[in-house]
Amino acid sequence: MKRAFKYRFYPSDAQVTELARTFGCVRKVYNLALVARTQAWRERRERVDYNQTSAMLTAWKRTEELAYLNQVSSVPLQQALRHLQVAFTNFFAKRAKYPRLKSKKKSRKSAEYTASGFRFREGALTLAKMSEPLDIVWSRPLPVDARPSTVTVSQDAAGRWFVSLLVEDPDVTSLSCADTAVGIDVGLDYLLTLSTGEKIANPRYERRDRARLARAQRRLSRKARGDGANRAKARHKVAKIHARIVDRRRDHLHKVTTRLVRENQTIVIEDLAVRNLVRNRKLARAVSDAAWATFRGMLEYKAAWYGREVIAVDRFFPSSKLCSTCGALAEAMPLHVRTWTCDCGTTHDRDVNAARNLLAAGRAVSACGAGVRPQRRTPGGRSAGKQEASQRER
Repeated sequence: MKRAFKYRFYPSDAQVTELARTFGCVRKVYNLALVARTQAWRERRERVDYNQTSAMLTAWKRTEELAYLNQVSSVPLQQALRHLQVAFTNFFAKRAKYPRLKSKKKSRKSAEYTASGFRFREGALTLAKMSEPLDIVWSRPLPVDARPSTVTVSQDAAGRWFVSLLVEDPDVTSLSCADTAVGIDVGLDYLLTLSTGEKIANPRYERRDRARLARAQRRLSRKARGDGANRAKARHKVAKIHARIVDRRRDHLHKVTTRLVRENQTIVIEDLAVRNLVRNRKLARAVSDAAWATFRGMLEYKAAWYGREVIAVDRFFPSSKLCSTCGALAEAMPLHVRTWTCDCGTTHDRDVNAARNLLAAGRAVSACGAGVRPQRRTPGGRSAGKQEASQRER
């Protein structure tokens, strides 16, 4: 199975200059090709594909205005055109919006190299147009006899440099079949509530650093707008705080999802409309900090790695109002009610009861041999979200 291994590295001054030039050329080529394809369709109703933009790139390099494109490796430039082709493919398949121009300040700085654009020997990685290998911190070993097929170099907003190597990992194999299954109810007071009754706390990493972040953002707002050095330093401090929050959150989610996948054969979750939930101004910060969408993404790809099953139950399923013991449906369940007693005499914890109902619904779907497909909505359409998420963050 193909797997990406990401490491941090520390480039020399010459490498920083070369990579910055490469990032700029990649962005320029992507934008030129996007404009050319858009104009061809609007003016002549003509679709331009990758091969035609590749020929355009050759012509652009021969012009005096764009001759600087010859100073960098052609491999990441060609890869930028392939990425644009994928973006248009996703757009025509209605999986994504129309591709947008890349911004110098807001867009991700990255460049992808295929096998002809780098050399990897004895643990040393040297990119095209560079005489020295990258100073990589090998925080974890690569698989034995790993041969990277692609290498992606990137720089985040905090100024940190990363390299990602895509290799075949023979260690990713299906785990032995387990007899356990678990239902998971996500929330804000507790990040996860399992059908077993276990509750996993919500670390709220953004709230922990909210005061530091607010101070840094106030200092940034007082700096004169433009490309001044003081504003760049203030922006860098804000980015470092955001990076710290994101790193800690992802580390926590990786640990939780790995544990869930290893311990359970079937995992049942709710198909939440997170994109709609963050439109609520009172909930956007808390929902974003919980990172439910990231949690689901990690859970799904790790389950695919290790031969586990993830079932998404429809978001309109009344998991909170349904008694998991007798199946009675309560007429109303106000948000302030965290425990309730059914007519059958069973007292429920709201979140645990919801997780158990999700597990029962997932088992029913699995027994029928059919999956639950997430419901998609048009950008202007309405979609209900999770009722519990409308509770304000305490």
